[in-house]
Amino acid sequence: MRTELVSEPGDHGRPNEDFASVGLPASGQGGSLVLLDGVTPPSGGSGCLHSVPWFTARLGGALGELTVSLPDVPLAEALSRALTRTAEAHAGSCDLSHPRTPQATVVVARWSPETIDYLVLSDSALLLASPDGTVTAVRDDRLDRVPRALLASAEICDARARNREGGFFTAAADPSVAARAVTGSVPREGVTALAALSDGVTRWVETFRQGDWSDLFSFVAERGARAVVERVRELERADAGREFLGRAKTHDDATAVYVEL
Repeated sequence: MRTELVSEPGDHGRPNEDFASVGLPASGQGGSLVLLDGVTPPSGGSGCLHSVPWFTARLGGALGELTVSLPDVPLAEALSRALTRTAEAHAGSCDLSHPRTPQATVVVARWSPETIDYLVLSDSALLLASPDGTVTAVRDDRLDRVPRALLASAEICDARARNREGGFFTAAADPSVAARAVTGSVPREGVTALAALSDGVTRWVETFRQGDWSDLFSFVAERGARAVVERVRELERADAGREFLGRAKTHDDATAVYVEL
């Protein structure tokens, strides 16, 4: 088995808000990966004493432990339990009902000798490669379908789109959001490798249009996780006129996890 994990902050003067891990049980049977992309709060605050990296570390750590130690628990249930555990860690000191309480996108994949289970919530991506080279992108595209008017400002987004019907969902304090995730299961024999990517890496496809999901997977598989992050950074620096980036921040936290089964 080949595994690679690379995570780089968008700004080296700020903590990386992403989290990623690969867990392999002592039995040697199966494993799991977890990738979280923390949501940077606006300047107005979040109602919480804790940072986004604090949140992603605890939620990611809980998810990694639960997906390995409880292999028969569905991934949505594992996410619900991890959210409950994380919320309990700061419910006494923070306003967890605040729309910007620390939160994150989620990608989880867990493999056994028979199956690969997956869960995706919000705009990170999971890519699955089959023996014939076909690449399937597992995505939660609800954010893509939100009317642009509802994303015009943080205030409008929080009031009308964030964690609301007709909008999009992220993992925050409410464990019921786990039921909103995109989930599924495929036979293990139908997947040879997989890659989990935060949106700081999926810019390669979605922002800079360097190719499709299959092309991106091939880039990671052939050149490595570090190489794809470096290539995204090159593209970001080259876009001085913001032809592709528009109003988006120049550099985002970028995380790539690659597992060859």
